[in-house]
Amino acid sequence: MASLCRFKPKKLSSISPRSTSFFYCSESLNNPDPSTRIPTTHNAKTPEKVEDLICRMMSTRVWTTRLQNSIRNLVPSFDHELVYNVLHNAKNSEHALQFFRWVERSGLFRHDRETHFKIIQILGRSEKLNHARCILLDMPNKGVDWDEDLWVLMIDSYGKAGIVQESVKLFQKMEELGVERTVKSYNALFNVITRRGRYMMAKRYFNKMVSEGIEPTRHTYNLLIWGFFLSSKLDTAIRFFEAMKSREIIPDVVTYNTMINGYNRAKKIEEAEKYFVEMKARNIAPNVISYTTLIKGYSLVGRVDDALRLFEEMKSFGIKPNAITYSTLLPSLCEGRKMSEARMILKEMEEKYIAPKDNSVFIRLISGQCEAGDLDAATDVLKAMIRLSVPTEAGHYGVLIENFCKAGVYDRAVKLLDKLIEKEIILSSLPMEPSAYNLIIDYLCNNGQTSKAETLFRQLMKIGIQDPVAFNNLVCGHSREGAPDSAFELLKIMGRRKVLSDGIAHKALVESYLKKGEPADAKTALDNMLEQGHEPDSLLYRSVMESLMGDGRVQTASRVMKIMLDKGVKQHMDLISTMLEALLMRGHVEEALGRIELLLHSGLSPDIDALLSALCDKGKTAAALKLLDFGLERDCTIDFSSYDKVLDSLVAAGKTLNAYSMLCKMMEKGGVKDHKSCEELIKSLNQEGNTKQADILKRMIIGKDTTLDSKKAKKKTAIAT
Repeated sequence: MASLCRFKPKKLSSISPRSTSFFYCSESLNNPDPSTRIPTTHNAKTPEKVEDLICRMMSTRVWTTRLQNSIRNLVPSFDHELVYNVLHNAKNSEHALQFFRWVERSGLFRHDRETHFKIIQILGRSEKLNHARCILLDMPNKGVDWDEDLWVLMIDSYGKAGIVQESVKLFQKMEELGVERTVKSYNALFNVITRRGRYMMAKRYFNKMVSEGIEPTRHTYNLLIWGFFLSSKLDTAIRFFEAMKSREIIPDVVTYNTMINGYNRAKKIEEAEKYFVEMKARNIAPNVISYTTLIKGYSLVGRVDDALRLFEEMKSFGIKPNAITYSTLLPSLCEGRKMSEARMILKEMEEKYIAPKDNSVFIRLISGQCEAGDLDAATDVLKAMIRLSVPTEAGHYGVLIENFCKAGVYDRAVKLLDKLIEKEIILSSLPMEPSAYNLIIDYLCNNGQTSKAETLFRQLMKIGIQDPVAFNNLVCGHSREGAPDSAFELLKIMGRRKVLSDGIAHKALVESYLKKGEPADAKTALDNMLEQGHEPDSLLYRSVMESLMGDGRVQTASRVMKIMLDKGVKQHMDLISTMLEALLMRGHVEEALGRIELLLHSGLSPDIDALLSALCDKGKTAAALKLLDFGLERDCTIDFSSYDKVLDSLVAAGKTLNAYSMLCKMMEKGGVKDHKSCEELIKSLNQEGNTKQADILKRMIIGKDTTLDSKKAKKKTAIAT
């Protein structure tokens, strides 16, 4: 490919008329008068070259006529060296293309073969292939002749972009346009089509090449053989290998490496060994690629001892292993449980300061040492990564933290976690596994360090982790440590993100608020628990209600009681009775009656007699009257003495009409035994001028007595008979 790069960027001499030791401000660049230019010292020893200045201007400003004028004022004339170097140094392909077209259309420069090659190369690398092809096909119109290298460049660019059909069309177009095709063009085509598995097409074009009298080279065969192996056409690869030798083209180390690698892919390690031996028999010295390839083959089939033996043989011949060799050998040693050998090889890498190409090998090393029970060796792997300047990621720390926790060495796990949090390594591309962060979070939450655990988890949340186990552990941890507000905040986050919560976490939060003497917040937390579909136990209901009662929040406690009854919990009648009494005493009669109604529907019988007695003793006659009236309407079991007590209280309080009304209902229910109280009520009614009510009550009493006398007479007659 040396001919593909005939022209290299040239360094301008410091005494070149295009070099400048000062910058021009934008105003001076637009002003052709040198007297208006403002010099700015840059560095007297290393003046900024004009091409660098132009590239910087293009990268910081929009491509406009003003910028074009600024560049033109800066450079009186454009020669080949300047144009080529600007294209070469342009920050991106778009800048290069704009500059290429501008100098040509403005008549500032006539492009030659080298500048065309450079812009096609730049556009090909950035996959602006249509622009590159147009520039290539337009070259004859500008008086610039084609050569094979330009077309090879385009064929290769389309191939790297995966557009095989365009590479083939360009190759065919070369023949149409009379561009000479040599083995170089064919090799470029073979390279493209074999990488995409077009092995039949490769065979056809090979036959066409031979029929045109173009002799294939060793490179041609190497490309084709590798392509056939990629397509799993082992027999075809062997035929071409033999055909190569029949043409007296001697295979080289690349050829044998290709054969060894091809058989590795098919996991035919014995065949790969045969070609390795044949290569040495032909006095073709195996190189580092040869050894590494065969080591990989041994690793693929689990022959770890052979891989290790070949590694030692390689070093004995003075062939230095490279990063790929180590990356190939180390994983197989881990799989073969040869952790002591892996540790020695890692130490060798440290000494030579060779970092593997594949950093995933370190996670396997750490895991392997942990599985072998050597946590110190696993820690040494992490230290080796730091010494080799390999980025340590959260996953590496996670494996160590998990195994330290499992071994009970929590102090070492916490120290690693501190480093992890401090450096914000959690945000790396290799995340911690749930088995790692859940273990350390659980430990921290159970040992008074929930804040640190939350710091860890909030960093995990930034990368999208929403682990319900971790969330619930944090809620429990904060609750145990007396920080229920922090716990509740996490529960709210869980709700917003639809993360499943645990009933145990909710219970811990409610209990935490209760311990802090914040019953209202405990009630809110209990409501949240119910909203999330968790059922509090009977004792939790009681604790909340007792706490609310103790804080004087009787109505709130009553609402908790209602929730409890609605959920079918039928316990704590002693507390319920106390609550009902408090409601009645405070004048929340309707609410108390509603709760009693709920109790009755739930099959529970509150002690109405006790409530009536307490109300009468405290002089709450209005509440007692409503409660008694409620009991009468619902045929509740009420002792006759309670009726009398309420009646006496009403009379004593001077509420004669209320007493009259209640007495009427009592008499209808047959609940009056002591007519003395009735007589006192009649007397009070008359004194207050309510004579009509007094007469009605008197007649009711007389009627009751008559009824009783007639019943007694009938009973006596029946006995005599």
